[in-house]
Amino acid sequence: MDAVQGTLDELGTPLSDVTFVVFDLETTGGSPAEHTITEIGAVKVRAGEVLGEFSTLVDPGGPIPPFISVLTGITDAMVMAAPRIEAVLPSFLEFIRGAVLVAHNAGFDTRFVKAACAANDYPPPANPVVDTVDLARRVLTRDEVSNAKLATLARFFRSPTEPCHRALEDARATVHVLHGLIERAGSFQVHTLEELKSFVRAPTPEQQRKRHLAESVPHAPGVYLFEDDRGEVLYIGKSTNLRNRVRSYFTASETRPRIREMIGIAERVRHIVCATALEAEVRELRLIGGAKPRYNRRSRFPEKVVWLKLTAEPFPRLSIVREVKDDEATYLGPFTSTRLADEARTALHEAVPLRQCTQPITSRTRRAACVLHEMGRCGAPCEGKESPGDYALHVESARRAMTLDAGLVFTAVSARMERLSVEQRYEEASIDRDRLAAFVRTAARMQRLVSITRIPQLVAASPAFDGGWDIHVIRYGRLAAAGVMQKGTHPTPFVQSLTATAEVVIPGPGPTRAASAEETECILRWLESPGVRLVEIDGEWSLPARGAARHKARIDLAYRGLDQRR
Repeated sequence: MDAVQGTLDELGTPLSDVTFVVFDLETTGGSPAEHTITEIGAVKVRAGEVLGEFSTLVDPGGPIPPFISVLTGITDAMVMAAPRIEAVLPSFLEFIRGAVLVAHNAGFDTRFVKAACAANDYPPPANPVVDTVDLARRVLTRDEVSNAKLATLARFFRSPTEPCHRALEDARATVHVLHGLIERAGSFQVHTLEELKSFVRAPTPEQQRKRHLAESVPHAPGVYLFEDDRGEVLYIGKSTNLRNRVRSYFTASETRPRIREMIGIAERVRHIVCATALEAEVRELRLIGGAKPRYNRRSRFPEKVVWLKLTAEPFPRLSIVREVKDDEATYLGPFTSTRLADEARTALHEAVPLRQCTQPITSRTRRAACVLHEMGRCGAPCEGKESPGDYALHVESARRAMTLDAGLVFTAVSARMERLSVEQRYEEASIDRDRLAAFVRTAARMQRLVSITRIPQLVAASPAFDGGWDIHVIRYGRLAAAGVMQKGTHPTPFVQSLTATAEVVIPGPGPTRAASAEETECILRWLESPGVRLVEIDGEWSLPARGAARHKARIDLAYRGLDQRR
């Protein structure tokens, strides 16, 4: 049989011949259904040469949230004279015609473009799309970069343009990241556009070779543990269907570099079948906290949290501590780092003039006041200028802000942010934004935790797939028992038997009295899911009427999508 020579089309399109349009959007938030575009920036390149740039502000048709203005530096005044998206869109679509689109976390940007097209009766762009996040995860190891954020990759590839949350500058930085990634992909014999697209999703030879490790895993809820040849646990996960989840690690859908590296080391997969999906989730957290597998990034060190403590002394102060004690102090937390705890403390100091010195003070203490008194941020109890009774009013305000109502802190810090924004001191305002977020998010989280950790026993049920019920016993926020009640079974004796054999839980001090915060949050998510019914409750389950959750919703709306995108 004569050999058939392939055509040039079958060889693919060399990357040097491909026209890429690297683009970035700034928006009023993270959801195309709720938010709109405020800026478009794009750079057209081919063979390393810049062919053109596209940049414009966009009038979103409404006010830009203050948190977004702090993040991007784009204000209402800047977009007042800018064109609306219906005027900008035709020019942008013409600019990208015939090109391969590139974006960092492309799903975010392309969703907004598609939404804009749909709203203005344009067909969605059919351009091929390359996501530099996916490509980076494929060609870079975790030893080279700690994450795939644009700022991290720009530093790694020595981009002369630093990402700054402005569309054109971020697009220019992404161009340098793209060129660096393409050069790195060349070492994997990726030289054409078709090879680049398939390369990102192709399973590695190790993944293909070790597919047999999933053969003995059952179709059941539970926990799986990847182990090396010495029995060391490398990675722990959970699933409602163990077999399907473990098999996915050996397919093209698994692209995380560190997990592909782990698969190369793994020699066996051990599994633990659980009665319910919630039990599997909780058991996963407990196993990770105990074994601390090196390839798990989350939940490995639950003991390394810190707390913000309003001390119990004549003139209390805010202190960052690692241990919750059974004392008269008030605690806020847990925080995952001292930095976050310090940011929350600074936000609280902005609202309440508590002393910030660390020396003990009594009603008889007399020493010179510090500069905070001159600035009006402390009443100088150390100098005898503020009585214990007057100072106690500040302490009560701080305690209330920490446990019941974060409104005082939210109002004070927000007012400062607005002043800084008016003065165009955006960097300082962004620091205050993060401080406020650290305080409000932690206060809201703790109030949710306390709502259940104070309950001695709670029994709840959710419908199972086969018509039965998943039953869980929760004591002081800790999962004490889990079971599946079959369809037609009388509930009373089943619940009585489950509670009688449940783990005995002795609560400790503080907001997280018997379990890690993550475990209690898992339980709360399950309790709040559709179909869950309370069977028994010893006490009451409630949140503060003016709790921090109402402020957290505003903060999360401003941040939504931005953390993942960058």
